[in-house]
Amino acid sequence: MRRVTLPPASPPPAPWRVVVPLPVPALDYVPPHGRGGAVPVGCRVLVPWRGELAVALVVGEGDPHGAHRLREAVHVLDDEEEPWVPPATVEAVCTWARDARLPAGLVWGDLLGAGWTARYDHRVRAVPGADLSAFGRRAPTGEWASARDFSPALLDAVREQGLLEEDFRPTSRTRGLVRARPLDAVPAAARTTTVLQADPEAPGTLTPKGRQAWAWLAEQGPQPTLSAWARGAGVGTGVVSGVVSAGGAEHVEVEAAPPAAWTWLSEHGPVESLSAWANGATADGVPLSPTGAGSLVARGWADAVQEAAPPPPLPEPGAPWLTHDPDRLPEAAAWRLHGGRSLSRFRTLAPRISRLLAQGRGVLVLAPDHATLRRAWEGLSGLAETAGTRAVPISGALSDGQREHAWNLIRSEEARLVIGSYLALTASLPDPALIVVLEEASDAYKLAAGSHAFIPDVAARVAQAHDAALALVGSAPAAESVPLPGAVLPPPRARVHVVDYANPPEQPELGPLSGVHLTPGDLGYPVSHDLARLLRQVQERGRQAALLAPRRGYSALLRCPTCEHTPQCRNCDVALRFHQETRQLTCHQCGYRESVPDRCDVCGEQMWKARGPGTEWIAQTVEKLAPGLPVYRYDRDRQDDLAPLHAGESGVVVGTQLLLSQDAPPNLALIGVTLADTWLNLSDFRASERYHRLLRQLAEWHPERAPLLVVQTFQADHPALKVLVEGRDALAYPAAEERVRAALGYPPHARLAQVEVAARDPVRAKVAAQEVFDALHGAGAHAHEVLGPAPSPVARLRGVYPYHLLLRARDDARLSQLLATLDRSWKARVRVDVNPRGGL
Repeated sequence: MRRVTLPPASPPPAPWRVVVPLPVPALDYVPPHGRGGAVPVGCRVLVPWRGELAVALVVGEGDPHGAHRLREAVHVLDDEEEPWVPPATVEAVCTWARDARLPAGLVWGDLLGAGWTARYDHRVRAVPGADLSAFGRRAPTGEWASARDFSPALLDAVREQGLLEEDFRPTSRTRGLVRARPLDAVPAAARTTTVLQADPEAPGTLTPKGRQAWAWLAEQGPQPTLSAWARGAGVGTGVVSGVVSAGGAEHVEVEAAPPAAWTWLSEHGPVESLSAWANGATADGVPLSPTGAGSLVARGWADAVQEAAPPPPLPEPGAPWLTHDPDRLPEAAAWRLHGGRSLSRFRTLAPRISRLLAQGRGVLVLAPDHATLRRAWEGLSGLAETAGTRAVPISGALSDGQREHAWNLIRSEEARLVIGSYLALTASLPDPALIVVLEEASDAYKLAAGSHAFIPDVAARVAQAHDAALALVGSAPAAESVPLPGAVLPPPRARVHVVDYANPPEQPELGPLSGVHLTPGDLGYPVSHDLARLLRQVQERGRQAALLAPRRGYSALLRCPTCEHTPQCRNCDVALRFHQETRQLTCHQCGYRESVPDRCDVCGEQMWKARGPGTEWIAQTVEKLAPGLPVYRYDRDRQDDLAPLHAGESGVVVGTQLLLSQDAPPNLALIGVTLADTWLNLSDFRASERYHRLLRQLAEWHPERAPLLVVQTFQADHPALKVLVEGRDALAYPAAEERVRAALGYPPHARLAQVEVAARDPVRAKVAAQEVFDALHGAGAHAHEVLGPAPSPVARLRGVYPYHLLLRARDDARLSQLLATLDRSWKARVRVDVNPRGGL
């Protein structure tokens, strides 16, 4: 008997690891049936998820063990040669998520700016020979049918049994149009009408009135109806009917004049809808209702069609750059550029960007907020046209369609300059050579929810993965950026006057900002006498001023003058903020509100004392100090129209830091920081750095002028303020701060992560926090690597009691080792925040 040797069976294809935009880890799926080859990293796929099809992103190869138990991916949406996200970016983001101990789906749901929805035509049918009657009467048959005809849960059940064939065809965006037909294409029945026309000879049997009616019709011409003829001839309808019966007139078909609405549509169309047609025609004096427009479509005068929609328009780039300064920036893997004004920084940056674009390389510019993004777009987007390419923006301010269009322009290499928010970080930029992070220390880069990612950290990983340079550019460097090579531009001219509340003058000083009426300790609050005098000068000279308040609302709290009781939030251990306009007390943590009580709950006192001025209080004070001076407010609660200020009219605007999202008024002569210590009195080692950066941004807010900056403070000798008063450059304070950080073991000389342990029972939270501490030390953490546990500065927040531990490691690898200890279940909620910002 002859032995037949069979060739070895080929191993099954490796599973694909994919992410969906949900707070879940990456999932493994078997490749679609019959598909082999390499794993399409960076491509989007359709996978069965919770009874429906969901868009997912392939991030790597899955675990081959247990592949027989996995569901099968259904369809690949992108070409492997043009992945939706570059594989190097995928690896960088996934590595960061893994080191931060965060679910990959949570991170990608935050960072992928476009692509989580897909447009396709989906058809299904049963596999040949399969009888799907067991799944119900409305189950797929052997003929192709639209998937919309069946329940998604039914299709998923059939799919899971391997009995469903599916076909996917990409579709484009469509739009509805109403278009006028050419006159010769209008049906003949619609173009003709029936009229009454007089015969050449009047019958002899007509009555005198009948003869009168016949004569009028013969003279005036055909009429559309009997009643119109009768009215015109001045006779009754019976008379004209008799003329018709006697043979003196007859109904004939004639060519009708086109409707006026059709003429309007021919000249002004096409339009997007019947309502748009009706509204446009009526506005131009052609009465038309949507119903009438529909009737014209039904009669064939116009067509209502669906056609492929053109790409949505993107913002126009700035003017092309005609001249460039020499490129004097460092050639390093990471470098910095700070100081000057935004325009001077863009001018210094332009030669490097232009050179890279001319070489066919890609450049990505990230901005932390809409104001910085707008300035970057205006200042840098014109470089693309000069280099023979295109600039596109990507941010949350664009619609989904605009972001998808911009994304496709990048993938097709039509655009090589991308200027956007964090949503642009994962764009498929061709051959990226430079990633520019504007204002790298801004807290706006810290995502407020979801993964809580700090975007500059992720951007550094992406730049490293692509072997691209990382440039940190802004008004003042973060302490973490100080060790990098770079350039510091000369600071803009700054005029600073400090009102020192802690050291009032013992003797009155004569000068432009002092007066002999001042007494010791009488400097004025919340608007000092110096600031009030300057506001009056602004009013007298028709200039403009801006006052920066530490908070919105009227005051930080209300306090009983008798017993010192302060109304507290029911859900948080914080005082309620007083809003005078609404006469309500509001918690700015959880949103709880209540009316201002008539009496103190403790002692019954009817009087309340406000503490900690906000925008409302300061605005009212300005109105009293400078009667007649227009006062505007700009904060989260109220955003007045600043158009009069931007038109050059005199006035003062009182606002929070939200003011910096607007352009400076053109005639700005005065900027006041009403209580600078608010930015310093925070439980955050970055507080003084943040304060210094705010002062720098205020000093350069106006693009051309140097308004007088008045800083009211109890800490006039703070180094963050003194370097500005002394006119030193933007590196002076961050460099000193970096040296202090080195002595204390804080970034950039360590990597930090905050571990929050929270529960609704304070004892449970405290015990769980201690268990986390013990687990970290049991895993080998040193005493200097774990700080805490300690209650949160706000002991109760939204009904939960948080405890904090601070992990401090020498590098990312060691931090990841410490965080790996937390990969287990705990008796309380445990959250990790890598590189925490805004307070511990």
